[in-house]
Amino acid sequence: MKDALYGGVNAAVLTPMHADLTPDIARMADHARWLLANGCTGLGLLGTTGEAASFGLHERRAILEGLIAAGIPAAKLMPGTGCASLGDTVELTRHARDMGCPGVLMLPPFYYKAPSDDGLFAYFSAVIERVGPGIKIYLYHFPQQSAVPFSLDLIDRLLTAFPDTIKGVKDSSGDYANMLAMVERFAARGFEVYTGSDEYLQQILAAGGAGCITAASNANCQYGGIVYAKRTGPEADAAQAKMTATRRAATSVPLIPGLRQVIAHARGDDAWLTIRPPHLPLSAEQAKTVIAAWEAAGALPLPGLDGLAKAAE
Repeated sequence: MKDALYGGVNAAVLTPMHADLTPDIARMADHARWLLANGCTGLGLLGTTGEAASFGLHERRAILEGLIAAGIPAAKLMPGTGCASLGDTVELTRHARDMGCPGVLMLPPFYYKAPSDDGLFAYFSAVIERVGPGIKIYLYHFPQQSAVPFSLDLIDRLLTAFPDTIKGVKDSSGDYANMLAMVERFAARGFEVYTGSDEYLQQILAAGGAGCITAASNANCQYGGIVYAKRTGPEADAAQAKMTATRRAATSVPLIPGLRQVIAHARGDDAWLTIRPPHLPLSAEQAKTVIAAWEAAGALPLPGLDGLAKAAE
């Protein structure tokens, strides 16, 4: 897809924390700079991997403001703004717009289960009307986590009603057939489809999708960058194989603490292991498992960070 706002590789960025569990903006900004220098075209903040649901409204605003103040370009950021509360969703979306972000990633209201498409259409209509113009909305389809899927008919209805606002989707369902159906039905209308699954990047690009927004891109973005640039051929195929292998490595243990373990290891910085409950750090055995899996995939050390871990030792 040409001219996609976030076309390419977007990391679902981890949120480092201080020992008191407050957000560590300096570490996060440093990681964001590394991601943008190593294959990422954009950064998804405060999504599932960023533990958004563990942060309050004011913390989420402060994280976005802190990163931009640290020099991370607002134009590269896609903050997650979807909350169970309509009011909080509106406030966070307005804030992202006012800070200069082109778009936001929006979960459906996820507390009340099995809402009708009519109910979801009413919710998004209310959000869009209250936020006003100037920001694009990307729908976050992750039914395993939210238990509230976006049907194709609902997307069609939203896109028809709000063609200047509804811009795309992140599909984290793991169902490639669903991703492909979104591309085939909506891409011609400028709707950007991003896979949330690393293993499908090459396929979705070939089908007319816009790229990926993935958790493992926190540490495998260099390969995603090659796939996005080359698309086909031996180099792209090898890079896609690395993406698939690293995704499997990332899911060999609980995903979020596992990725923190990989970054801590690569940077020689155990502060990355701090995580808000109910998530917990990995056990010693799990830590060995995930590092061994990334090493077996040939993805460690990370480019530009290998010297840091050695220095820390």
